[in-house]
Amino acid sequence: MVEELKGKDYLFPFEKLEVWQLAKELSIAVYSVSKKFPSNEQYGLTSQMNRAAISVASNLAEGSSRTSQKDQAHFSQLAYSSLMEVACQLSIAHELGFVNEAKYAEIRRQIEGMSRKINALHRSQKKRATGELKG
Repeated sequence: MVEELKGKDYLFPFEKLEVWQLAKELSIAVYSVSKKFPSNEQYGLTSQMNRAAISVASNLAEGSSRTSQKDQAHFSQLAYSSLMEVACQLSIAHELGFVNEAKYAEIRRQIEGMSRKINALHRSQKKRATGELKG
C-alpha cells in the first residue's frame, strides 16, 4: 500500500513520511482485527487498542507540523510510546484468544518495522535539535 503513495501530490508534510503511511496502515489493521473482539470489550481493550494505534499516526502528523527539531523529536517519542501500547495490547488480545496466530504475527511484524523507523526518525531529530546534524 505504501508503494501506491509514492509520487503522489501531498497536501500536508506528514503525508510524505513513509513512517506515517505505515502507521496509517497499522491503524487500519488494528481496527480490522479489533472489530472481531467480544462485544464486552468494546469499551475496554478494543477502544484502548484502537486509540493507541491512531495515536501513533496522529503524533507523527502533529510532530511534522512543528518547526523545532526538539518538538518534532518529542512527538516522534510519543508515537513510539503509543506503538509500544499497541504491541502490549496486541499481545494481551492474542493471549486471550481474540487474535489468531497469523494476524498476531502479521501485525507484530508491522510494529517491529515501524519501531525501527520511528527510532531512526527520533534519533535524527534529536541530532538536529542538538546541532549535531545540520539540515
